[in-house]
Amino acid sequence: MSILSERLLALRKKAGITQEEASERSGIHYRSYRRYESGEREPSASSLSALADLFGVSTDYLLGRQETP
Repeated sequence: MSILSERLLALRKKAGITQEEASERSGIHYRSYRRYESGEREPSASSLSALADLFGVSTDYLLGRQETP
């Protein structure tokens, strides 16, 4: 797993939502979201931004460039 996928999983669990709910709320297709969280794919810049907005963190945090959300 990548830092991105680990952080997505942790943030989603902390929010108490399913992968399907996260994909719906972020506007990202479910299959794509699932692949981001499993580490199979890296999100585009727009998807990364949508995920950061969803979880209320910075893109730098999701990418592992900073330790605090």
